[in-house]
Amino acid sequence: MSTRRHIVAGLRGIVVLMFASAFLSRCASMMTPTGGPKDTLPPVIVNMTPDNFSTDRPTVGHPKIYIEFDEFVQLKDQQKEFFTSPQMKKKPTLTLRGRGVVIQLRDTLEANTTYALNFGSALRDNNEGNPLYSMRYVFSTGPEIDSMILSGYTADAYKADSVSKTFVWFFPADSVENVAEYDSTIFKYKPAVIARAENNGIFIAQNLKPISYRVYAVQDKNDNQMYEPGTDQVGFLDGTYNPAELPDFAMWFDSLRHYVSAEPQLYLRMFTDKQFRRQLLAQAERPLQHKAMLYFSAPHPQIDSIRFDSIPEGGFIVEPQTLGRDTLALWFTVPSADLPDTIRGSVTYYKHDSVNLLQRVAEPLKLSWRFVETKEQQREREKLERERRKAEEAGEEWTEPKPANPFAFKLPLSGEVNPENHLTVDFDYPLARVDSAALLLTVTRSDKSVEDVPVRFVRDTASLRRWHLRAPWKPDGQYTLTIPEGAITDIAGFSNDSIVGKYTVSDPEKFATVKIDVEGRPGMQYIVQLLDGSGALKQERRGVVSGPVQFNYVAPGEIKFRIIEDSNGNGRWDSGDVVARRQPERAEMFADAHGEETFATKANWDIEFTMDMGRIFAPVTMQSLSRLLDERELQRLRREEEKRAKEKPGNGQTSGSRSSDSRNDMNGMGGFGGMGGGLGSASGMFNSMR
Repeated sequence: MSTRRHIVAGLRGIVVLMFASAFLSRCASMMTPTGGPKDTLPPVIVNMTPDNFSTDRPTVGHPKIYIEFDEFVQLKDQQKEFFTSPQMKKKPTLTLRGRGVVIQLRDTLEANTTYALNFGSALRDNNEGNPLYSMRYVFSTGPEIDSMILSGYTADAYKADSVSKTFVWFFPADSVENVAEYDSTIFKYKPAVIARAENNGIFIAQNLKPISYRVYAVQDKNDNQMYEPGTDQVGFLDGTYNPAELPDFAMWFDSLRHYVSAEPQLYLRMFTDKQFRRQLLAQAERPLQHKAMLYFSAPHPQIDSIRFDSIPEGGFIVEPQTLGRDTLALWFTVPSADLPDTIRGSVTYYKHDSVNLLQRVAEPLKLSWRFVETKEQQREREKLERERRKAEEAGEEWTEPKPANPFAFKLPLSGEVNPENHLTVDFDYPLARVDSAALLLTVTRSDKSVEDVPVRFVRDTASLRRWHLRAPWKPDGQYTLTIPEGAITDIAGFSNDSIVGKYTVSDPEKFATVKIDVEGRPGMQYIVQLLDGSGALKQERRGVVSGPVQFNYVAPGEIKFRIIEDSNGNGRWDSGDVVARRQPERAEMFADAHGEETFATKANWDIEFTMDMGRIFAPVTMQSLSRLLDERELQRLRREEEKRAKEKPGNGQTSGSRSSDSRNDMNGMGGFGGMGGGLGSASGMFNSMR
């Protein structure tokens, strides 16, 4: 059974007792096992020396800490699981001795500071490996143990789902600088208190003081207790938060996952920040005769000019290869015979100097290329030479076969066409000439009649080498696409052989149609994404405002919707910037009035939804966030129950969860930071959220 406790402000100091390992007690026999049920219980603490929650501990010359259990134990994944709060310069060493573990502190400690040794699930019994979850050893170098606590939730700002095992850092607000232009807190200071979120994204921070804190969350993928921009996800709260001033919250022991969980008071939306990088031209190369690559070390290089000694002005095309334009492709449009093996020139751009100021510089370019025969080409050449010699020795005439056409493209030459997507062709080089009038598309109807179909060959707006074949595709009949020889020529001078493709059109009755009535907020644009049941993006509509939105050719199965509040109207989700104190754009999963986020589609179905953006993007409250997490957990339990019922008919088993008396309205997710409004009683339980 799960046990729960509602914590009121006056009892905050008692809460730390819930996390003492001795709290998770059990009856145990010390007799030699003689068979019977498998041991599934964790080890039990029988003694701690010095005692847990001891005070006035020395800052130097630390005596060893010994924690004894009722059975032999082992340490597992201590590098990932064990951490101290606050962080120590020299991490304590853990050594097994007898039926216990010895902890040796190796660092000089701060005076009047509460320290916590957090073991996570590193301690396990020796035989079965049953972990002792959430074990903490707490002591103070002063006369008191800091005893304030608060709770929170860490979520991926884009996926709108839990981020597990995140470290949450607390910095006393009066001990860090507060500069309006930027925030360097997590780079310049060490956190005073560290907490860690559990698998469901919920964290419970303990041993806080009744003061204001700046709060940050760091994923720490490398387990080095450091924030690495561009690698670790990060989240931060605007403003400061004092645990003594936050609303009360409910907490309980999760009997399925064996850790304490709680209603979240704080909400951190996490994102991958971009690491500051010095701007410079990192590399220039020429992988192909007609192609060169420029690699800059930071995004969005400011380039004044690119010139070449042997290439006339306008003799090359610049194509960004990445969103940040830090990788550029240069496509030379002059004939192969006019391209020297080494092309010399220069690029003028703005480069960071030694004090990180951008200065205009001109750097030389030397782009060399030479033909290197591949092993396959070598084998083919040697094969032809043997055939030629053999023919000559036999006195026979030998004619060299026509070499393979180097013109390369990617286009399916058969299959079904989705009228929403048309046909897409990718080429190795940008095209220099397209005879669109030569392209022929015909359809053979069921009555054997043949009709010409108008077709357009349109270049993709984001890629020079991607083109789309668009036509009024209809499911009746078989289509034949004919591109005659020489109709397309690329910048390298290569032209196509004859291309013939045969296609049918997807039957719309095999798919579902999703219709959405959007109720937007004035002046705001949205991005509506249709996902499959596993969360993979299938279709997307940008620039959405109030009115109808329709998704056609939706494959049968489960679907979800992610809604992005496109604040700047650029058609994409924008991440945040912790230094600039810019939160990421809000992205929320759509849920209906019953809190359901996953919906079923079937062939030839029309499904309709109403999306009230005011509700979806309403400010987060502690109640709405708790309710959302509860509803997700109920959905997960229901799906597991349905899965078990299918596997074992008639043997269903109901998992415990709180009732859904007031689920007819969900305020939605919104904002970030502290949640307003206290709760008079515990209002939710999500026992084993994933």
